[in-house]
Amino acid sequence: MSQFTIKINFPGGFVSAGDLYEILVIAAEAGAENIRFGNRQQVYFSIDANRLSDMETEMLATGIRYEVDTDEYPNIVSSYVCDYIFSQESWLKEGVYRDIFDLFNFQPKLKINIIDRHQTFVPFFSGNFNFISSNVSNYWYWYIRFPKTSQFYCWPALIYSEDIPVVSKVAEGLIMQQCGLFYDQQETNEQLFHSMLSKKLEITTHPITEPLQLPDFFLPYYEGFNKYANKYWLGIYRRTELFPIDFLKDVCSLCIRTRIGQLYTTPWKSVLIKDIQSANRAEWGVILDRYHLNIRHASNELNWQLEDICAEGLMLKQQLVRDFEDADLRTFRLTFAIKTRPKTGLMASVVMRKQAPGIFEILHTVNFNPNSKEYISYKKNVKADSLAAELMELCNGYHTLSADNFNNTPAKVEKVEESTDVYHELYECRHCKTIYDSTYGDSFNDIAPGIKFELLADTYVCPVCEAGKTSFELIING
Repeated sequence: MSQFTIKINFPGGFVSAGDLYEILVIAAEAGAENIRFGNRQQVYFSIDANRLSDMETEMLATGIRYEVDTDEYPNIVSSYVCDYIFSQESWLKEGVYRDIFDLFNFQPKLKINIIDRHQTFVPFFSGNFNFISSNVSNYWYWYIRFPKTSQFYCWPALIYSEDIPVVSKVAEGLIMQQCGLFYDQQETNEQLFHSMLSKKLEITTHPITEPLQLPDFFLPYYEGFNKYANKYWLGIYRRTELFPIDFLKDVCSLCIRTRIGQLYTTPWKSVLIKDIQSANRAEWGVILDRYHLNIRHASNELNWQLEDICAEGLMLKQQLVRDFEDADLRTFRLTFAIKTRPKTGLMASVVMRKQAPGIFEILHTVNFNPNSKEYISYKKNVKADSLAAELMELCNGYHTLSADNFNNTPAKVEKVEESTDVYHELYECRHCKTIYDSTYGDSFNDIAPGIKFELLADTYVCPVCEAGKTSFELIING
């Protein structure tokens, strides 16, 4: 019998215990036994086709918004989950988040991220509209990734907190009305977008006095019992991505009984409960025991981004994690993503992008910070059964380089500076943002490592979009 996939968004990544319990009851009555959390902090479950009508009646009666086998509304992602446990430095607190969410009077069709710049748990740039807190209280950088492209544009002024919903609504409307200019275009005219949108907006802005500085990346351990202040928080991850509905119903019941108002979903497909009192900690342990749920998985299993409901990606991840474990591989400060579909928006330090069945390209960001927007192609046409070896070589190389840089002595620095053989350059295609790195060359065009960009033939073209050599611009020279 055919099945339907039901998706429910939790804007901002949080949901009240009572509302989640109601969703779980409806899902269970429709025959679902498990739910999944998505990488945009939403929830999924599957039901048989003959149960759909009854489920829709229940959803309508309770006023729950849902989608069936579609993703028209991709949810508003936020770093609200980090408040007090992964981020304490910012002016951005619970009240600011909630005020912004309350002002959204529409369901966005574009991906919106609302992110605290001090944290590194929630990706910065995985949305189409990425609002990132600035050093000015209640003002935000606004980075626009035009839909179906990798082209980013930073709005030339900071946006006020309360204007985020109206800015998002008007900007989305402009893009959808002018798809021929701003949607899935090889090159988007950023100045035209700015001019057209500015005429539609009457908002409070603040000048940008300094560019956004990305923090050094560190993925906090987001699982198990953890103490903060005089309370605990609990993070729960599932290797299969499946959370038993009966388990989550017991979680919601305990939250309600112990006056925990809401639960949080994460971009790592896990759930997190805050504000657990010391006196109630044992009861949470009892629930985990009852359902035989393991916690404290290895870090190299927690640092993966996968597409939602993707059996191929999940199976490949599980095999690679086993290979990493066997090799006792160090993956500290690194994250991994598996992309089996085009333009999914997943971001990570290292990306495996499917080229053909069983064939992948390995890419990594310029500085291995997953929030970087610039990727370098490391290896192409890698067979799935060769991925582990290639990734281990890349990871070991990264940590060797990291250790060398950390322990650099003046003598080593002097030697590098005097060497005439060492030259590092990065050129970026302005159309598709592909990077030419002289360290690696371009295997697709048979360019050997070490070849400077200016020595390439005038007939050189971008390996991704085939733009000419003149379309590349120098972004790093050193």
